[in-house]
Amino acid sequence: MRLLALELILSLLDVRGHIPRFDDFRPAPAGTARALAAAIAVFAVLSLAIWATVWLATRLF
Repeated sequence: MRLLALELILSLLDVRGHIPRFDDFRPAPAGTARALAAAIAVFAVLSLAIWATVWLATRLF
């Protein structure tokens, strides 16, 4: 019954057609995955550096 209600809500919102099926996904090329991993790593390092700077500034002053 819950699944039927969910299907009804999704069809009323016209969202059902935009949900991809599993076989619609194609594997990403290795270069794309490597670039995404590098971007995530850079973002994490920059976030930690900013956090450490703010933490140190609050401890010193």
